[in-house]
Amino acid sequence: MAKKPYNSMTSTTTPVWEKKRPASLGKSKKLTPAQKASAKASAKKAGRPYPNLVDNMKAARKKK
Repeated sequence: MAKKPYNSMTSTTTPVWEKKRPASLGKSKKLTPAQKASAKASAKKAGRPYPNLVDNMKAARKKK
């Protein structure tokens, strides 16, 4: 039986936290202090006490 989409707005059927990191991206790197601050601000804006995976991914993707 096929999984239902996590969010009907997206076309993927698996949430991002259940997927493996693509090998083409190489090894992951630590977030810089500025990126950490950005992730914390994003979490605070959303009403969360600390950043989650999505906040961290968003911060890492931003231009430096």
